[in-house]
Amino acid sequence: MSAYLNELNDVQCQAVCHIEGPSLVIAGPGSGKTRVLTYRIAHLMHHGISPWNILALTFTNKAAREMRERIATLAGGAARNLWMGTFHSIFARILRIEADQIGFSKDFTIYDTQDSKSVINQIIKDMRLDKKTYNPNGIRARISSAKTNVISSEEYAKRPDLLADDQRSKRPFFYKIYQKYTDKLRLAGAMDFDDLLYHMYCMLRDHEELCNKYRAKFSFVLVDEFQDTNYIQYEIIKKLVKYPSSPENLSVVGDDAQSIYAFRGATIDNILDLKKDFKNLKVFKLEQNYRSTVHIVQAANGIIAHNKKQIKKTIWTSAQDGEPINVIRAITDSEEGKRIADLIVEHKNRYHLPNTEIAILYRTNAQSRVFEEHLRRNNIPYRVFGGLSFYQRKEVKDLLAYMRLALNPSDDEAFKRVVNYPKRGIGKTTIDKILLTADQHGISIWEAMAKVALHQGTVTKLAQFKKLIHAMRQKAQTTDAYTTAVYISKASGVYDLLRSDSTIEGMNRLANV
Repeated sequence: MSAYLNELNDVQCQAVCHIEGPSLVIAGPGSGKTRVLTYRIAHLMHHGISPWNILALTFTNKAAREMRERIATLAGGAARNLWMGTFHSIFARILRIEADQIGFSKDFTIYDTQDSKSVINQIIKDMRLDKKTYNPNGIRARISSAKTNVISSEEYAKRPDLLADDQRSKRPFFYKIYQKYTDKLRLAGAMDFDDLLYHMYCMLRDHEELCNKYRAKFSFVLVDEFQDTNYIQYEIIKKLVKYPSSPENLSVVGDDAQSIYAFRGATIDNILDLKKDFKNLKVFKLEQNYRSTVHIVQAANGIIAHNKKQIKKTIWTSAQDGEPINVIRAITDSEEGKRIADLIVEHKNRYHLPNTEIAILYRTNAQSRVFEEHLRRNNIPYRVFGGLSFYQRKEVKDLLAYMRLALNPSDDEAFKRVVNYPKRGIGKTTIDKILLTADQHGISIWEAMAKVALHQGTVTKLAQFKKLIHAMRQKAQTTDAYTTAVYISKASGVYDLLRSDSTIEGMNRLANV
């Protein structure tokens, strides 16, 4: 037996060594599921499976990075050749390779949530619809749900049940918004996050030769946190591993009791019904918890026992009993914040605990304010995690918008973001005229610039902006990413503008860039 297998318990070892055929590893919290997944991949490589024939899908880049590092220690440098990453990053990579087959450029832009909302806002405005009825967040969520269920805008418009549902919701024009949104993204050479799944599925469904290509390439498919998969993700997985004469080499790891993302489209049925789709499924249950004390494990088991739909398992631990769980019922949020802060002071004094060993977990970001107030009153220093994402910061999005234009001038959202940033005298009236022309002719904003009638001073400013973007495009095509990024930050004027702000906030913004 390979030496690394000695580091596993019996059930973990069985799950790792099961090579051929479908398998489900039901892993309770703290039971070593990531270890099983990484050791299984290393074990496949030790048995002669080429890393480029292994597809490992995760839900976070952090998980993929940590797994790759662990595999490298077990199987060496070949781990870098694994196809390992999030569903979205892996599928984006494949879609860029096959872009010309599905009517996209290899340089297609990926719109984030803010970009999508901006497009939807503009459509609602152009259609003169009430934003209270057609709430952009609600519209975006509805479009996301349609794509997750593989319903195109054309199909949506032909579904009486969906149209009737929209009528009842007093949003009868939703299907038109969905169609316009689809058209605008296609025109901009862009995909949103849902499109990365949607177009991947459509590619496998509609292009048999490409489907067979990736079936042959990925002889082993592994999925982490399988309970968090949604309908379309599972359909893509089945396309890759379930077909006539397939060995069905699918290995998934998950825990039905940790399925908490139904609001994002995840369905627990994927993990509960796996046995129906894969008759030869081998199930391994990791029930020993290595992370928590007895009180924590017993409390969790007591709560999970009430789940109506579940795969039965009993989590146990050999750890100490530990501290009991205390439940506090507070009348107001302010009282809750005060009692928590007082409790922290008591624990720090009684047990000499450092601040780094104390954490407050709360449900929504809005709750942090009350806790922060009471921590300040007690002179307890703290850090808030999970605030604004780095890539949602204005200065980062501004610079990325220039980079996006350097690759894809048809990217309307990037254009609107930076055409007058830093200020270059191109006002809202000018931009509105260009937007209207683009909409009337069904072309991108970049193309519309040449068609709109403007006074000479504005024409000159737009010509200078186009010249700037062309120079950035040329740089992107002839030099490496870092050199291009430095050039763009300086040529655009963003770097100098941020450097001129000597406040702490300004220095932080410059550091982010």
